[in-house]
Amino acid sequence: MPDDATLHRVRPYGDHLDDGIVQLGFTLPVPDGAPARKAALQLARTMGLARAEVVHQQQLTPGFTYFVLYGTCTATVDFAALAQEAAGERHMSEAEVDEFIDRHIGRPVVAVGASTGTDTHSVGIDAMLNLKGYHGHRGLEGYRGFRTYNLGSQVPNTVLVAQAIQVDADVVLVSQTVTQQDLHIQNLTELVELAEAQGLRERTILICGGARMSEELAKEIGFDAGFGRGTYPYHLASYVARELSARLAARGAARVEG
Repeated sequence: MPDDATLHRVRPYGDHLDDGIVQLGFTLPVPDGAPARKAALQLARTMGLARAEVVHQQQLTPGFTYFVLYGTCTATVDFAALAQEAAGERHMSEAEVDEFIDRHIGRPVVAVGASTGTDTHSVGIDAMLNLKGYHGHRGLEGYRGFRTYNLGSQVPNTVLVAQAIQVDADVVLVSQTVTQQDLHIQNLTELVELAEAQGLRERTILICGGARMSEELAKEIGFDAGFGRGTYPYHLASYVARELSARLAARGAARVEG
């Protein structure tokens, strides 16, 4: 069992604790041979792997070679600090969210969601919004403190923004499953630009989600938050309730000062 000091410098575990050994697999668009092997090893070293070695090399088709490498990761991460940071972000239960909204917002939170663009998959947005939810956790439709509008899949960004304006949405949720050739980034960027053009951006919380989404990518595109794998409706509800409460308090303070 790692001690507290070790948790401040965690790195991958292969055969023995803290040995840093990792396995890496990738394909290079080069012909099979010795130069290809050298290219794979150089890439591994550039990634920060020490003592890298190719343990498998195979031509997939002419001009494409697949590699499996072993190497030693020299980087570490401060897990103890990350755990302490996460401890301050406790997610509320459904009942706690509803109680928080009653106390701090005083009205239902209006949420509009969809899978936009050419994305035909609605499983993500349904899991977050629909009553049946996901893994025994009810979607926001089942919360007393939310009023939800699920527009489904293949919804144009213009339609989603128009609906958000019509119902005076507090939060707009977008699920993206189709991510080939970074289509989701292009579509999400278009939505942010449209929201800004329609005057929706400043008064509405924009959230995107999907298997390949992350907090960092979402904020880089222009969203307020991003939720990826392992997200349940109560994670989303906790964030929305707290964020909206903070924004309403800030607006109220600004009016008083004005």
